[in-house]
Amino acid sequence: MTNKPHKIVTAEEAVRPIQSNQRIFLHGSASTPIHLMDALAKRAGELQNVELVNITTMGESKLFDAAYKDSFFFNALFVSANLSGIIKEGRGDYVPVFLSEIGRLFEKGYLPLDAALLQVSRPDKHGYCSLGTSVDVARAAIRSASYVVAQINSHIPRTHGDGIVHISEIDALVEHDAPLPELNYGESLGEADLLIGQFIADIIEDGATLQMGIGSIPDAVLQCLGNHKNIGIHTEMFSEGLIPLIESGVVNNSLKRKHRGKVITSFATGTRRLYDFVDDNPLFAFLEAGYVNDTAVIRQNPKVTAINSAIEIDLTGQVCADSIGTMHFSGVGGQMDFIRGASLSEGGKPIIALQSTTPRGVSKITPFLKEGAGVVTTRAHVQYVVTEYGVVNLYGKSLLQRARMLRDIAHPDHRESLDKAIFERWGKS
Repeated sequence: MTNKPHKIVTAEEAVRPIQSNQRIFLHGSASTPIHLMDALAKRAGELQNVELVNITTMGESKLFDAAYKDSFFFNALFVSANLSGIIKEGRGDYVPVFLSEIGRLFEKGYLPLDAALLQVSRPDKHGYCSLGTSVDVARAAIRSASYVVAQINSHIPRTHGDGIVHISEIDALVEHDAPLPELNYGESLGEADLLIGQFIADIIEDGATLQMGIGSIPDAVLQCLGNHKNIGIHTEMFSEGLIPLIESGVVNNSLKRKHRGKVITSFATGTRRLYDFVDDNPLFAFLEAGYVNDTAVIRQNPKVTAINSAIEIDLTGQVCADSIGTMHFSGVGGQMDFIRGASLSEGGKPIIALQSTTPRGVSKITPFLKEGAGVVTTRAHVQYVVTEYGVVNLYGKSLLQRARMLRDIAHPDHRESLDKAIFERWGKS
């Protein structure tokens, strides 16, 4: 344990040591420290070129204001919805990196941190706080940053695992209570989501260990698992849809080989119901992403079934999941960590799931990825692909075989054009 001095100060006092040309870590997801960020924004007139490093951010802050473009620059390790436009405008950039390796960027000096802005739970009688819903890379940021500021927020749940932080590790403490941002993908599920969810549920075996990416499709899958047994959870994140399966006993983690009996995660985002559910709940262990997303750890569990989404996939199986052409939309995140980990697990199933078309009716299964699109998951890693029109397994299939299989689960309106593209490329369809 370190012995840093600590005291309660205002947010304005806490951010005063931050200087121009420094790199600052922002705690992410539901733990995004908006109060501290707003205090930093007030110093825009006296700061230049402050680099803000983050994974996901939720909520609205004055730091996002275009008027402060000369003062603050966002360097996103995952592009959340409120940063996509900022990056497009040139007020930020994107670092493609596996979630499992972000902590290493901090600790090995690739992205040395001058300061970290965090949110924590109220300290217990021993002086220990919790990082709450977002441990992921925040623990590594605390170890790496020269100056650590934490907002104490009574709305932050106290979670078990790697997120326990003693106040002696924090340089400045700011007391400010504010409700956490809430998100529930399960409220907006469409017919296609539910069809995909059922297709995936049908290939999930009893006793499987699940990883769910973010979005409506993972929640749709969870809604279709009511008749399964002995499901385990080892995932980078989870949301609201997991709670009913825990309450019903479908998820009991009884057959996992790593952390049997516990839900393992790195962060969680949902509604107040979820935040209350994980509060002081020993069923959950919130661990560092460098461990949770380590393929050597993932593969030890049985029948790891990794469910991840895509923006588009080409006819050979290349998956773009972080951009629409050159416009960055999300990030690499943990998709490759778990796709590979699942493929190495005994009986594992790596799954890429996507609706067959965009809301405008454009096919997401395409002859070629859009110009500038990034390949997040390579065609050598892709196995199961699911749309609302079915399931295919591309493992061991040739390029032509893959193209035919993907054509068959594309939207019917686009199969003829895909068939033409197959013929033009391979001379047969």
